[in-house]
Amino acid sequence: MSRTEQAHRYSETEEQQALRSAVADFAAKYGSSYWLTKARADERTTELWAEAGALGYLGANIPEEYGGGGGGIAELAIVCEELAAAGCPLLMIVVSPAIAGTIIAQSGTEEQKTAWLPGLADGTAKLAFAITESDAGTNSHNLATVARRDNDGWILNGRKTYISGVDESDAVLVVGRSEDERTGRLRPALFIVPRDTPGFEWKPIEMDVTAPEEQYACFFDDVDLPAEALVGGDVAGLDQLFAGLNPERITIAAYANGIARYALAKASAYAKERRVWDVPIGAHQGVAHPLAEAAIQVELARLITSKAAALHDAGDKAAGEAANMAKLASADAALLALDRAIQAHGGNGLASEYDLAAYWGVLRVARIAPVSREMILNYVAQHTLGLPRSY
Repeated sequence: MSRTEQAHRYSETEEQQALRSAVADFAAKYGSSYWLTKARADERTTELWAEAGALGYLGANIPEEYGGGGGGIAELAIVCEELAAAGCPLLMIVVSPAIAGTIIAQSGTEEQKTAWLPGLADGTAKLAFAITESDAGTNSHNLATVARRDNDGWILNGRKTYISGVDESDAVLVVGRSEDERTGRLRPALFIVPRDTPGFEWKPIEMDVTAPEEQYACFFDDVDLPAEALVGGDVAGLDQLFAGLNPERITIAAYANGIARYALAKASAYAKERRVWDVPIGAHQGVAHPLAEAAIQVELARLITSKAAALHDAGDKAAGEAANMAKLASADAALLALDRAIQAHGGNGLASEYDLAAYWGVLRVARIAPVSREMILNYVAQHTLGLPRSY
């Protein structure tokens, strides 16, 4: 491999660069004032979502034959990051096109692909994703949501918690378990449950997080589903679930990277304008060095995120390791960047006028979900370092 070819591994293609520029220009029309106004009013980012979908940005990873851009998670991560860098992080990009779109594109039946992918691509349809349960936590093998066969269909029962955006979604992609007819054992299975299905109820969970997306507790009581609700049909199983987990981690990382860039841009602008003792405060190393250190950590996080996306799109098994590392590194770097940005502003960093502190909650969640720091460290210790399993 030539030095030029090696260098290109660390740079984006011309098409990706053009996508990044176009999304940045688009997102600037909305900005933090739009996102924060919606979040504080408990409203949804309907206008932004609709326009992003119409422009093809939400479908960047959806196959072209179903109305998408034909790219991969690398392209969707660019969209996610640039929106966040403009102060408009959209969690539902992670949930709907990244998780649900990937699962259906890779594992859905032709009928499911035709029914859902065009809408996910142009933003006219949304799917929420329900995996978390109170008693199962990170252990997805211990899910209590179970579907049993009933004639030609399914009866679904269970509970889910902290499910994003149910109110603004057309249906929920529910992770449960069903009985394997061959072995009799319960195995993972995914079901598409339309929001208005009898027996399916959801209630908002009060959160001290400023965000336009709400979290819900979901209840499935004898929910009667047709056979075609099972994603992938009779071949459904663990592969279908895992297909969506790496895209989730990668786009969450991109989401965090974007907010980090937003915070550092705000801090840099303020440090150049704010003058004390006749010089900008950014001229003082006590202000400049903390921001510079954060910028380095953010750039490192962006690199591992880019690597994880490239590995995923190439079908490389190493994508899981990189996606976990990217999620942890990006959440940590973004929180550092935001904290340093707030500190650079002094008391103004906590004032609503400066549009910084409100992003702390959504970034703090990234350290917990979709998988905690502790479980990622367990994964890296076991799979990267070869240490004994600790859980």
